[in-house]
Amino acid sequence: MVTPSSAAARLATRLSFLVAGFGIASWAPLVPFAKARLAIDDGAMGLLLLCLGLGSVLTMSATGALSARFGSRPIIILGGLGVALFLPLLALAGSPLALGAALFAFGAALGSIDVAMNIHAVEVERASDRPLMSGFHALFSIGGFAGASSMTLMLSLGLSPLAGVLINAALMLAAMALAAPRLTRGAGDPDGAAFALPRGVVLLLSLLAAATFLAEGAMLDWSALLITKSGLVAVAQGGLGYMLFSIAMTAGRLVGDKVVARLGDRDVLRWGGLLAVAGFVVLLTAPMAALALSGFVLIGLGASNIVPVLFRLAGAQTAMPAAQAISALSTIGYAGILVGPAGIGAIADATGLHGAFWLLAGLLALTPLLAGRLTAPARKLAPQT
Repeated sequence: MVTPSSAAARLATRLSFLVAGFGIASWAPLVPFAKARLAIDDGAMGLLLLCLGLGSVLTMSATGALSARFGSRPIIILGGLGVALFLPLLALAGSPLALGAALFAFGAALGSIDVAMNIHAVEVERASDRPLMSGFHALFSIGGFAGASSMTLMLSLGLSPLAGVLINAALMLAAMALAAPRLTRGAGDPDGAAFALPRGVVLLLSLLAAATFLAEGAMLDWSALLITKSGLVAVAQGGLGYMLFSIAMTAGRLVGDKVVARLGDRDVLRWGGLLAVAGFVVLLTAPMAALALSGFVLIGLGASNIVPVLFRLAGAQTAMPAAQAISALSTIGYAGILVGPAGIGAIADATGLHGAFWLLAGLLALTPLLAGRLTAPARKLAPQT
């Protein structure tokens, strides 16, 4: 039997994060093809994309209870298989109804594996008695880069969308086949299986996660418009900001476990939050493109380890069962990404895009302000070897 402290369990957790990131990123390059295939406008496509988010949120809210009852292993396996098997349907759907149903199923699989793999990650990290969560989340970022890059490359070489997703689906199935026997067979807890609303510190952790996810979503959806409307870069270079943010976030997570081992959760939240806020200040006040773009690097580095630490704290608190706490954090956090872009747009209409980004800085400032309340007296996990 695989134990949570074993190298096999750590490998299986990393593969699970890799598959989740790889799967969702494989869909992104297909959006223009799906829109053209169905001959629909931007508004209709936007409504269809909500089906993915709806499927994710609904299953996230239930996965904590299911993992508490049956353990995280079967949920990770089913979720990973679902991501791989539903992906080709996104390239086959021939009507808006069919695509909406496929996106809902795809989102449901993503939501399931997202929550279950974080529950598994908390168990593995706790048994290993050293920081591992940032490294796990780094694999999600790397998977996202690999999924988007592979699909873009195959489409550029002339492969059809269906051929591309079949290749990527096969890669995900191979990764899940490697991960499945190495996942820990945690015992279920029927007493913790009832769905529960977040309460106490879990609610606070979830709201801070939503604020961080909202900032990440704003980087993706609005940062190019912000720097191009300000005249800092040309329209063709609008993606530079998000590219720098993504690279910095991935790099921060790759070294995050060592940083947490040295500083502890409290200081990582405090200094990471302050660094991210400083990045927003630089971005919004810099008169030169190079200086403004450095703000994206600061935001990515500062925010990189906030969410992994929040997941760790959710797994360690005692206000509610760990599985349900992680489910609540995932659900509320993902809701920040789902409704955030529209909210930023509404605020931008009233105050301008700069005003909306200042609000994001204010929300991120809550993390360092509350770091002391969220963390127990300093307890540093042993550094990685």
